[in-house]
Amino acid sequence: MADLDPVIHAQPRLRIVATLATLGETEQLSFPRLQDLLEMTAGNLSTHLRKLEDAGYVSVEKTHRGRIPVTYLALTRTGRRAFEDYTTQLRALLGGES
Repeated sequence: MADLDPVIHAQPRLRIVATLATLGETEQLSFPRLQDLLEMTAGNLSTHLRKLEDAGYVSVEKTHRGRIPVTYLALTRTGRRAFEDYTTQLRALLGGES
């Protein structure tokens, strides 16, 4: 059995990926909305998002709405696949699949 993906396995990053996985492939979530949903500090969320972005799992789009900077987040195809693989491996580890 393969090891669980250590990038996703950290609890805060698992929560981030699981939340973003609920979005459609073309949908994005704003940084403040994700922060509110997960009840994380901005610094903590940023740190974990950076690790996910470095792994190619999350895309970060910085733009402006009028004069206000806005950051949008989404799972990449690679991130979505990694999360699917992670959940499959976790089920196998727990005895749900062989």
